[in-house]
Amino acid sequence: MKIAIWTVTRGAGYLGKIVKSKMNGTLYTLNKFSVEDSVQMDDFTSTLEENFNKYDGHIFIMATGIVIRKISKLIKSKDIDPAVAVIDEGMNFAISLLSGHLGGANEMVNDIAKKLNLVAIITTSSDVTGKIAVDTLSQKLKSELESLDAAKKVTSLIVDGQNVTLTLPKNIIESGNSHGAVIVSNKEKIETVRLYPRNLVVGLGSRRGVEKEVVLEAIKMAFEKNNLSTKSIKLFSTVDLKADEIGILEAVEEFNKKLTIISRDEILKIEDDFEGSEFVKKEIGVKAVSEPCALLASNKDGKFIEKKLKYNGVTVSIYEERFGNEIW
Repeated sequence: MKIAIWTVTRGAGYLGKIVKSKMNGTLYTLNKFSVEDSVQMDDFTSTLEENFNKYDGHIFIMATGIVIRKISKLIKSKDIDPAVAVIDEGMNFAISLLSGHLGGANEMVNDIAKKLNLVAIITTSSDVTGKIAVDTLSQKLKSELESLDAAKKVTSLIVDGQNVTLTLPKNIIESGNSHGAVIVSNKEKIETVRLYPRNLVVGLGSRRGVEKEVVLEAIKMAFEKNNLSTKSIKLFSTVDLKADEIGILEAVEEFNKKLTIISRDEILKIEDDFEGSEFVKKEIGVKAVSEPCALLASNKDGKFIEKKLKYNGVTVSIYEERFGNEIW
């Protein structure tokens, strides 16, 4: 978790050094205080605005009122906002302020409290009542929620003490996927929510100068062919030669996912495991791109669902990581 630690007073700046030593974060202090081992800033507001979405979590050593006013125009939605926590200058409390579940603020605050001997303050209903929220479950399963609204409705049933069924396939240790579901209930209306495991690694190869629309269409065809949801994409990967391929870069940006670049030296070590083209090898130095890139960018614990779909100069490979081994 990439963490930023923010301070605006001299005392908080020195406390921030202690927090930094325990949480391995980047400490921000004001220039006028000359705190060593910190990023010194001229203006707190502009620096925060510039860096807010560059971190997974933020720890503010200041009053909650200041934090609320400063982040109010920066926050967008609970499924994309970073975790936000506040520590008081008396070093008494660690408060989970924003993105407690999906952003991981609750876990971050518990970690802070444990390492710094502070009192953790967490106010989300499911946590204080000892019940699990759907968005927490989604986070632990490394999945994407189908609907935040549906998750809220199902979580409200859990908090209210109503019975909610969690249905997982018996073979979840092997794959965690199912093609259908049967819900047994005498209720006319039943709240449901779907979680999409983010366990698909997509390898991409293409001709030079490929258009974004062609790449997107190839990805769409590969996913439709295999009855897969693009919501389960974990990341994309391609070869180093394509690191500046505009069509690929723009297509990946459409999904708001990471693009991992694989070097040809890495591919050469395993290229004999894949079918490839000697013509391609003569051109770029390796005989296969999308398949080895997908494998090398994955955790290598799974299987290929789509080895190589070709469309108009684009190749798409889909590697499915095994899902559900360590849920908790």
